[in-house]
Amino acid sequence: MTLHDPALAELRANVAQPFDRAQAMPKSVYTSASFAELEQQHIFGREWLCAGRAEALPDPGDYMTMEISGEPVIILRDRDGSLRGLSNVCRHRMSTLLEGRGNRRSIVCPYHAWTYNLDGSLRGAPAMARNETFCKEDVRLPSIRVEDWRGWIMVTLNPDAPPPSETLAGVDRLVGHLPMETYTEVFREEFEWATNWKVLAENFMESYHLPVCHAGTIGGASDLNKMECPEGEEAFNYHWIVKNDLVPLALAHPSNTALTGDDRRITWLLAIYPSLLITLTPGYFWYLSLTPKGPGKVQVLFGGGMSADWMADPQAAEHLKGVKALLDDVNVEDKGCVERVYRGLCAGLSAPGALSHLERPNYDFARWIASKIPEAQS
Repeated sequence: MTLHDPALAELRANVAQPFDRAQAMPKSVYTSASFAELEQQHIFGREWLCAGRAEALPDPGDYMTMEISGEPVIILRDRDGSLRGLSNVCRHRMSTLLEGRGNRRSIVCPYHAWTYNLDGSLRGAPAMARNETFCKEDVRLPSIRVEDWRGWIMVTLNPDAPPPSETLAGVDRLVGHLPMETYTEVFREEFEWATNWKVLAENFMESYHLPVCHAGTIGGASDLNKMECPEGEEAFNYHWIVKNDLVPLALAHPSNTALTGDDRRITWLLAIYPSLLITLTPGYFWYLSLTPKGPGKVQVLFGGGMSADWMADPQAAEHLKGVKALLDDVNVEDKGCVERVYRGLCAGLSAPGALSHLERPNYDFARWIASKIPEAQS
């Protein structure tokens, strides 16, 4: 049953307006605890989420953990080299099993040492021979859907969700000339910011803020007059920026003969709903994957890397060091911006304003959220 929340009615009224009359989303969709519960139930509990890059788990037994809508999850590389998702809860007394990242030949419960194979089957359970109802062969960790989509680990609790290859086919049409699956991740970090997850997602979706918020870093690398913000597709929105030469790594490598014209210098910003945000250039990529922690906090997975030709460059390490330092500075600026927005959202005298034509992705995002949460039922 869907909980009733006034924020949903406010959001539906907001997105009923055409884009040329669009306003920013109502404050309540960011600050309401009950609306955050609706998002967990109908969005994060149903959609494909990103756990990072597939190369983060290169070897059999490599694993990482995450939580999806309150459900502890293990993602691992099985013995046959395939990705697998499993419940991270023991089938005995329901202890969580693994934490963080690492490599295991088997999964051993830290409470009573029930031991599972990498496929989730139960290998052993000490001191269970006297229980006549216990059958080891009947016990296994529930499976969770995991797919490798163009080098990204995608996970969902929804057994009926269409595969990412189907819903994100439009991404291939747009940026298939930039083979994301061949890029190499070189850093992966996690941190928490004091803002609503949608504030951070919207900040990524629009480059209207670049000249001001990022005046000290990348604000001068693009021209607002050359930005395009078209209508998004059903499962994602996007825009692109034609970059100048300020950041060489953002351009195609000199040895790259496959890309021509503006394709050598266009930066793509892809917002994969609900919470995978990818900046993709001919030379490097960086991404954010967001996990809400209530209305006012968001856990951020931040990673990035380089294209194959830049990875092979003799000066790759130097270029990467410079770009990573730049991205760290950009994050400091973004953190300040999105945390100030959330403080403003919580103020009594604040109110949402009209959207610029450069904020079309934000409008599409609001409409997508409204479409995913059904009307309250009695």
